[in-house]
Amino acid sequence: MRTSVTLLGFILRIAVAVATMLKAVILIGGPQKGTRFRPLSFEVPKPLFPVAGVPMIQHHIEACAQVPGMQEILLIGFYQPDEPLTRFLEAAQQEFNLPIRYLQEFVPLGTGGGLYHFRDQILAGGPEAFFVLNADVCSDFPLSAMLDAYRHQPHPFLLLGTTANRTQSLNYGCIVENPQTHEVLHYVEKPSTFVSDVINCGIYLFSPEALKPLRDVFQRNQQDGQLCLPLGEDSSGLWPGAGTIRLEQDVFSALAGQGQIYVHLTDGIWSQIKSAGSALYASRLYLGQYQLTHPERLAKHAPGGPRIRGNVYIHPTAKVAPSAVLGPNVSIGEGVTVGEGVRLRESIVLHGAMLQEHTCVLHTIVGWGSTVGRWARVEGTPNDPNPNDPRAHMDSESLFKDGKLLPAITILGCRVRIPAEVLILNSIVLPHKELSRSFTNQIIL
Repeated sequence: MRTSVTLLGFILRIAVAVATMLKAVILIGGPQKGTRFRPLSFEVPKPLFPVAGVPMIQHHIEACAQVPGMQEILLIGFYQPDEPLTRFLEAAQQEFNLPIRYLQEFVPLGTGGGLYHFRDQILAGGPEAFFVLNADVCSDFPLSAMLDAYRHQPHPFLLLGTTANRTQSLNYGCIVENPQTHEVLHYVEKPSTFVSDVINCGIYLFSPEALKPLRDVFQRNQQDGQLCLPLGEDSSGLWPGAGTIRLEQDVFSALAGQGQIYVHLTDGIWSQIKSAGSALYASRLYLGQYQLTHPERLAKHAPGGPRIRGNVYIHPTAKVAPSAVLGPNVSIGEGVTVGEGVRLRESIVLHGAMLQEHTCVLHTIVGWGSTVGRWARVEGTPNDPNPNDPRAHMDSESLFKDGKLLPAITILGCRVRIPAEVLILNSIVLPHKELSRSFTNQIIL
């Protein structure tokens, strides 16, 4: 009798575990994207660029791994599975004790095409639901709250939304919701006129049934493609463009108002990471979030150590002189050397860089292996959201206006050498450049 009761309890636990099994999909895009992230994306795939001390998508993986019932995390994109990506996935699997796999698209398939193409892998094991996250967003990822909302009112699509001001809302997918039920009544991607101040965060929770509308789009694309074939050409095969599916235009806009799409609003941190300037802003947001989530990552002021002001991340292998002053909002990578008297704030310093004595680095990303000489000053101009507008977000930056480079953060590509006692202001320096003088508002080729 006791054996049968024990066996029954074991079966029930297995049943509960299966019923609550979840997965996550992170859409990482590919090398034809991220052109606004150059020259930084020349050296490493954009999803692996360090933001607040860890690769961009590690923030996503950490959030997914904390959701009870998470069984697998899938990355979908069309990057080649090169050594950095493979090494990152192996390390992430060990750290989070979860299967983390990369599924490579044969061609760019859009924000929804990869989900449909790899539907069998996503649905393997019968997950209750699966999260879908765009890699190029910064967020506190309220995934558990989204899951609670989904279980309270199950529907095929649940979108995470936040608010923006009227002007900036035009740069995002805009959501018109029923304020009582939170159903999405209308969805427009980057409208030409004001539609709503609720915008799409690029973070979703889908039920398995959500793949059916993607199948309908695929079949419709296939039919349209065959109709466009020249007369007499064999149309028995699949049209290559059929697999390209845009979640926003092909699915959300089409299904809005039909009781299938709902929105969960958040007032937490959120920003897109489209450019180097937005990566610097995202680093600031994540460093602030570390106060709650990872206080061990934040440097503390200690006797005999550098002066720390605000939130600062220092990799354990970095060497920082005691007289350096760091912060606020600074991230120092692996193997970095920071010399005596250096002043560093609102900046990211990447692997192997060297800041020699008494340099001043402000609002800058210092590339891998770069050197800034003694008494040099490297400075950029931030493009931060309006601090007096709680709904303001990071603007999509335009590099040029009337043929001139606009003031923005300064970027030093990898292995750049800045000589002593020069000024580099509001400039972008491409990799492997050895400068001999000061530059202002220039792209240095």
